[in-house]
Amino acid sequence: MHTVAVLALDQVIPFDLSTPIEVFARTRLPDGRPGYQVRVCAEQPDIDAGAFRLRAPWELDGLKGADTIIVPGTADPAAPLTPAVRDALRAAAKDGTRIASICSGAFPLAATGLLDGLRATTHWIAAGLLAAAHPAIEVDPDVLYVDNGQILTSAGAAAGLDLCLHMIRSDYGSAVAADAARLSVVPLEREGGQAQFIVHDHMPTPRGSALEPLLAWLQDNLSRDLTLADIAAQAGVSTRTLIRRFREQTGVTPLQWLHRARIRQAQHLLETTRHSVERIGAQVGFGSPTAFRDRFRRTTGVSPQTYRRSFS
Repeated sequence: MHTVAVLALDQVIPFDLSTPIEVFARTRLPDGRPGYQVRVCAEQPDIDAGAFRLRAPWELDGLKGADTIIVPGTADPAAPLTPAVRDALRAAAKDGTRIASICSGAFPLAATGLLDGLRATTHWIAAGLLAAAHPAIEVDPDVLYVDNGQILTSAGAAAGLDLCLHMIRSDYGSAVAADAARLSVVPLEREGGQAQFIVHDHMPTPRGSALEPLLAWLQDNLSRDLTLADIAAQAGVSTRTLIRRFREQTGVTPLQWLHRARIRQAQHLLETTRHSVERIGAQVGFGSPTAFRDRFRRTTGVSPQTYRRSFS
């Protein structure tokens, strides 16, 4: 039987901890036998889980001999990793154990050095922090999970479920994974990636900055066919000065900011109205439904209709 060890670090996120426990423990093979044995392991027997404390039945020795180790997220991604946990994970990797992280669990996994040189993901809101803290990792904030073979990482919350189902399919095939997905009342594969869940709002700009009135004007005129020259004329500056100020104060170009604002408004309309996709595209300033669908998919990873089904 395949053994899965779930590592409960201090300040573990309960959702991330429970997902692999429930998914793997409930997985059944075609003959009815359980597919996995699950161990919950911790360095200390008493673990802070935020709203409650838990007692792990296994210590770090429980990681030894496991076929898979799961590292759930913690409330403080920047918390230092203890030498004992670091050494235990490195030893497991050296022995060929499959190791996967959920959400901010990528941070303790990164602290071991096991992600160096690899592509990885984490919750989109923490992706920039992971990339800054560990420049040797290629951080992809747009995907639900990344499978490097022995080392896997997933995005936040429900993406951990996607990753667990992916590992079940790798271990036992699609039929067993599909049964596990049905028990969890989720699709075996979700269309699109993490990008569809990101709030694609404009970049924050300090109040009182020179751009604040212009950004408000742009937000009020998303439906207009605006060019760079139009925006520069509204600001009363040259296009070169406009681009420079935008990059300094928002980190993007004026047209990039405009596209993001339009897609964010389109997301809001898809969530809150029954307007057709064509009408919404026109409302947010796209000249054709095709252009709108293409930009929406490139930004969020899914089509407008798929987004509406997921979030309406």
